[in-house]
Amino acid sequence: MQNMDTTGWRSVLAGSQMLFVAFGALVLMPLITGMSPSVALFTAGIGTLIFQFVTQRQVPVFLASSFAFIAPILYSNQTWGLPATLGGLAVAGLAYILLSLLVHLRGPGFIQRLLPPVVVGPVIMVIGLGLAATAVNMATGKSGDGSIQLVDHSTALIISMASLATTLAVAVYARGVLRLVPIMAGVAVGYGLSWFLSVVDFTAVDNAEWVATPGFVFPEFYLPAILFMLPVAIAPAIEHIGDVLAIGSVTGKDYIRKPGLQRTLLGDGLATSTAAFLGGPPNTTYSEVTGAVMLTRNFNPAVMTWAAVFAIGLAFVEKFGAVLLTMPVPVMGGILCLLFGSIAVVGMNTLIRNQVDLSQARNLCIVSVTLVFGIGGMAIGYQDFTLQGISLCGVVAILLNLLLPAEKPAPVTPTAE
Repeated sequence: MQNMDTTGWRSVLAGSQMLFVAFGALVLMPLITGMSPSVALFTAGIGTLIFQFVTQRQVPVFLASSFAFIAPILYSNQTWGLPATLGGLAVAGLAYILLSLLVHLRGPGFIQRLLPPVVVGPVIMVIGLGLAATAVNMATGKSGDGSIQLVDHSTALIISMASLATTLAVAVYARGVLRLVPIMAGVAVGYGLSWFLSVVDFTAVDNAEWVATPGFVFPEFYLPAILFMLPVAIAPAIEHIGDVLAIGSVTGKDYIRKPGLQRTLLGDGLATSTAAFLGGPPNTTYSEVTGAVMLTRNFNPAVMTWAAVFAIGLAFVEKFGAVLLTMPVPVMGGILCLLFGSIAVVGMNTLIRNQVDLSQARNLCIVSVTLVFGIGGMAIGYQDFTLQGISLCGVVAILLNLLLPAEKPAPVTPTAE
């Protein structure tokens, strides 16, 4: 009995550690997009519990805010408003569910044929590079779109570069669990420096209650916002598969076979749609937490259940949410200079790791057009509906891959002996 109690407490403590590892990225995404970090905590917890239920508590992963959706959410919020954006995100979650059904019917290889590396790589690169201007604007004290100077330029640079330098140093030089929380370290140093330089305003914290229900927002379904958001699910779906393979290699289990890729995709899709119905950002599997599982060698999925419970509990502490909302823009901007670049590098690595031959005209055309359309701001459509950014380049990459003929290998010329 005592041994069971000890094991239980270890799972609880390990769960709090897993949430700590995921926390920085979890709350950073809603802060950038104007969503509530308290709601994001709640929906991350609920989403993880849904995932655990669908996968029969076999996979030790934690689900939280997906950075792949930042640019589309920012654009959609400005164009159609948050409720319509949430409607689009709820339907995007259904794209995962459709993929899970197709995997169930046709096997995991179906996704590889529909979304090969030559399609996924440049789309992921667009997600990162398309946000570069937003990161720089915030690092220099402006709003994400650069329209408002929120913090003095020189002060903002001091704060953002200190946040960035701390994040870099921890990511490269730290050891153990500390190496898994570079974002948290950067936020802590940047926030402390902001407080010292009188950039932080605690008025909202003083006015907040200790315990309160998170500010849930409910979706509205508007066709242009839905059609805009649907293609964005392509990259996170592929990221999901990579994360499932990664956690499988850590634990020594084949999660693609059992519980099955169809179940993990279904869990992620239901979690994303549920989050959107409550006003939270879409969910994705967190590779930081996979790193923590590898480091601690704690493969028990119950640990993630406890992390989810802690996230839900923190969501109801209103003063805690108010503190998060006081986060100065330069702190986020400094860290995003690294994060958004890292996303682009993941896309590059997808092409390199899978040995995509860019000397082939077909591959060169797909990658080139996708990058220029995505980063250059190409828009196709009419007044009520326009495809642009990640949505457009995702559709274009898939269509080019389906339409352009595969190149035949060059014939081998016999040589005289």
